[in-house]
Amino acid sequence: MADVHEALKNLVERLHEAARDNLESIILYGSAARDDFHEAHSDLNILCILRSLRVAELSRVTPVVKWWTTSQRQPPPLFFAPEELRQSADVFTIELLDMQQSHRVLYGSDLVAGIHVPMNLHRIQVEHELRTLLLKLRQHLLRESGNRQELAAVLAKSVSSTVTLLRHTLIAFNEQPPSARGDIFARVAALTAADASAFEAVWRLREAKRVDEDTLLPVYDGYLGALEKVIAALNHHLPKHQWQRAGKASS
Repeated sequence: MADVHEALKNLVERLHEAARDNLESIILYGSAARDDFHEAHSDLNILCILRSLRVAELSRVTPVVKWWTTSQRQPPPLFFAPEELRQSADVFTIELLDMQQSHRVLYGSDLVAGIHVPMNLHRIQVEHELRTLLLKLRQHLLRESGNRQELAAVLAKSVSSTVTLLRHTLIAFNEQPPSARGDIFARVAALTAADASAFEAVWRLREAKRVDEDTLLPVYDGYLGALEKVIAALNHHLPKHQWQRAGKASS
């Protein structure tokens, strides 16, 4: 993690030098702020709060973002104004809950902790993200069915997001998610009848240095089936008509 700490320190220095007084806060979130960071697959996720997001102000930090995305090979930071971030809580419920639970302030004040996240909209986003993941995995399979290495890479890249969505599935069921990944899989399986071993198999694939091409498609199939079970359980136990915006009548 020494290289990670140095990269983050360098990023903060560059952003501060470029943005000057316009810089409000820099926050690290995601796996790097928890204990499941994997240098081969995980990203350094950065939230950057600027007082102004006009073109001139964004242009000042453009060289820093280019360095971060090319030289450091990291995703571009998310840029928000302070009030804009607070107003986004109803559409980025998963992201803000995760930021609140696992984040580290690299510069400035903590603008994430005090944001109210409307849980009546959280369940909607959980299903949306799960369905989007499932559709993308099917599309990758259709495009790359003969390329087992590519399919293995797709699974490995997706499983970190899946763990996040399974944690939020438990939150949608009004449960406190366990911290251990295996316990998350087991509890989701108990609630939804999904096969916990299907998620474990993809996680092992992520950690493996070599791909067993003979078992890849069964692993892929089990993964899709487990995701389908989770989505079906959300629909059955938490019907969407109970989760509309506050103040609107149920249909």
